[in-house]
Amino acid sequence: MAKSDAATPREHYRAQVRTEIKQHAWEQIATAGASALSLNAIAKRMGVSGPALYRYYAGRDELITELIRDAYRSLADAVHAAAGTGADLAGLAHVLRDWALADPQRYFLIYGTPVPGYHAPEEITGISQEIMADLLTACAALEPDAPATPFAAHLAGHRDWAGDHPAPPEALHRALAFWTRLHGVLSLELAGHFTGMGFDPAQLFRAELDDLVARRG
Repeated sequence: MAKSDAATPREHYRAQVRTEIKQHAWEQIATAGASALSLNAIAKRMGVSGPALYRYYAGRDELITELIRDAYRSLADAVHAAAGTGADLAGLAHVLRDWALADPQRYFLIYGTPVPGYHAPEEITGISQEIMADLLTACAALEPDAPATPFAAHLAGHRDWAGDHPAPPEALHRALAFWTRLHGVLSLELAGHFTGMGFDPAQLFRAELDDLVARRG
């Protein structure tokens, strides 16, 4: 008789508790930042003992890893879904911005200041590279019409970050420019640094994107 793949009541309960723990963790992060994340504080909010929560997460770092994995997975799936429907570089950029604006704390957990003492496992790097792969494909689709930049030439021999993606050096340069400039705008916007400056951050984002798309080489 084949073994059933259905989760047992105990497994359902465990999943529910882990989900509740993560919800409280996000509330903590929104209030005091990821560096202040505490399983004992979460246990107190849930009305259980600290040791009880360690049956679900071995420690703070395991919980942070779970939150980061969820965040990266959510963004990777959103970007990949858009790429699968034919979204170009501009389309992927707007997916990124919409995702970030929907949950700034989630965005800052993966693209903000690193949590002191925390080191993400290799699997997290793998998920982040899925996002970069879709970005590289979109950049490679924009043919250069100018000589390669010196930095692009440098990237020809320094492309470990791109994995095994076959994008040419010019596309690697464009992808890094896209990543740094648009994340710079997003990070400043979400942190409130444009407040009171009298312009629309969405228009700045579009202007940076237009410049990136128009650039060749």
